[in-house]
Amino acid sequence: MAADETSPPGGGLWGGQKPPRATDGVTPPGVDLSRIALIIPALNEEKNLAELLPELTAMGLRRVLVCDNGSTDNTRGVVEAAGATWVYEPTRGYGAACYAGMQRLGDAIDVVVFLDADQSDDASRMPDLVAPILAGECDLVIGARAAELREAGSTTIPQQFANWLMPLMIRLGWGYRFTDLGPFRAIRRTSLDAIDMQDRAFGWTIEMQIRAVELGLRIREVPVAHRNRRHGKSKISGTIRGVVLAAYWIIGTCTALRWTKRRRMRS
Repeated sequence: MAADETSPPGGGLWGGQKPPRATDGVTPPGVDLSRIALIIPALNEEKNLAELLPELTAMGLRRVLVCDNGSTDNTRGVVEAAGATWVYEPTRGYGAACYAGMQRLGDAIDVVVFLDADQSDDASRMPDLVAPILAGECDLVIGARAAELREAGSTTIPQQFANWLMPLMIRLGWGYRFTDLGPFRAIRRTSLDAIDMQDRAFGWTIEMQIRAVELGLRIREVPVAHRNRRHGKSKISGTIRGVVLAAYWIIGTCTALRWTKRRRMRS
């Protein structure tokens, strides 16, 4: 099935229609979370995790893996006290942390969800992301941070520019219209294995989306709210160095994938 068959006419999220708000009560009832694993990359996020993990437990999520990327605070203690699985990955990198979690999934998992630890995304919307996959409608569902659902100050100007530039690069290079590279996403386990993720840094999300298009996966974007992080300072948008490094890596990943696209498509 073509990668864009689940997209609305005209591309993008809503085909020109007004998107639903997070408060519209659209969360599907009765979604079985027993076959879901959640991977949370984290670096010094003990305060956020202390609030987030009990929320996930209350949702009935049984398999939560917090991938500690070398924290010096009490991240491990908070994770273990909450009954989640602590995974240690000392090699720094967003992709490295996510990949470490993938190695601990177990065979019974059908869908993998990725969520940042900073509480900027609303974890209660997780059923909206996994339901289309469990129903057999999609392979990859991305929580797209809709502009009208963003809390004031939750995205910096460089982030907004990147969220315009990166989807444009994908559209020019692969002909698919994404609206966001949001980290809050769900993917079918077999599809994740087929993608064979290689990036171990900031190019993780864009690699996943590009490879999903190349493999013809069924993709959908679901509008989600975006909030300011609740505690601490962002390792990326919180510093000029973080912004520059992330932009360099994401653009470099996209360029490298475009340069090698023909070789991959022949294999």
